[in-house]
Amino acid sequence: MAKKSAKQPKKKPTKQNPVASPSTGTGGGGPVFAQPVPSSDPSKFKDPVTDKNQQGLQNLQPVPTPVGGVAEPILTFQQAWGSAGASKAAAIQKAGQIVFHSVGDTGSVVGPMTQSLVADKMVSDFGDTDPADVPSFLFHLGDVVYYFGESTYYYDQFYEPYRNYPAPIVAIPGNHDGVVYASDPAPTLDAFLRNFCSASVVVSPDAGPLSRTAMTQPGVYFTFDAPLVRILGLYSNVLEDPGVISSQKGQNSVLDNRQLTFLATALARVASDNFKGAVIIAVHHPPFTGGSEHGGSPDMLADIDAACKKAGVWPHAVLSGHAHNYQRFTRSVNNFQIPFVVAGCGGHTPLSKMKDTYRTPYVIDKTLTLENYDETDFGYLRIVVTTDSLRIEYHPQADGATTKTPDDRVTVDLATHMITATV
Repeated sequence: MAKKSAKQPKKKPTKQNPVASPSTGTGGGGPVFAQPVPSSDPSKFKDPVTDKNQQGLQNLQPVPTPVGGVAEPILTFQQAWGSAGASKAAAIQKAGQIVFHSVGDTGSVVGPMTQSLVADKMVSDFGDTDPADVPSFLFHLGDVVYYFGESTYYYDQFYEPYRNYPAPIVAIPGNHDGVVYASDPAPTLDAFLRNFCSASVVVSPDAGPLSRTAMTQPGVYFTFDAPLVRILGLYSNVLEDPGVISSQKGQNSVLDNRQLTFLATALARVASDNFKGAVIIAVHHPPFTGGSEHGGSPDMLADIDAACKKAGVWPHAVLSGHAHNYQRFTRSVNNFQIPFVVAGCGGHTPLSKMKDTYRTPYVIDKTLTLENYDETDFGYLRIVVTTDSLRIEYHPQADGATTKTPDDRVTVDLATHMITATV
């Protein structure tokens, strides 16, 4: 994909935001999302990133047990929206369409500009005139903060960039969200759990003066159950490569097989419920990547495949981050065509180059094709699910807020699991 250079206009200093109470959100005591008064983007971080030495931190970390210790932890769309959830879900069902965002690797270590450019373009999507086209949430693909998952960085790298995003943000952790600094007494995922897996709807101390309340996910792996779509989120741990979601048949003693049980249970529920909507698996480390800095995770993919085969249910798409660019693959498996999309272009700098210059579509083997990629722009996914199709769009921020035509897209028929369009 021939791309233009990302535009990086000068930013104005941040205005002081008024502090909202939870009652200014979706109802008394309910969640709060965007600030009541929008403000301009900051020009610098309040707490610059200084701890960048990651040597000696290549050990797997334990995965926290989800709330209740259940096999399939579930967060519903209605729970995420609070008291507004029922009416919003009803409107989606009536329209027969849900729209949402997804992207990973939004944390930056050099300053807020690239994060803000992507966040601002996502916010512009909420100005669509047709209510059915307005996004309902953002599903974050991990690496919310860098380089370490410390609470210090959540204000600058999460709350401030998304202060004007007027909808829920749910997330799976990336490897940097779980890594702890060698001398840090906080355990792995401590800050992530406080800000995304809160026991109640509260304003996290990490939010500073901002109003967004912490999300109440049941765990770091979970099903996000929304109208017309179920997203099965996995946590692929802290290694740079590869992603790991299990004990790998006893090869490591740190992890158990709870995520395999979760995946099998969630997929089996898709079958038992006769769920006709889109099924998406989200995991930070990509099973496939043509990027120069990160490799794929074949053992993790084998774990996912085994769960799909056992349940007799395959996803309509697999979303990942980690590689800091945009890539779209088509995988042929079980007589289905499944898009594997890497969207690690949410703001972390620098963007990653591919291993080579590919003329796409580039056939890797008889089951896998690299369909498109963008290694020069920051951007995000806009995903549209209807009663019969799933459409994944890639929107680079360099196109500007007024450009709504994606630079890449793919549409999957929900009934046949076949790709019906790429334009």
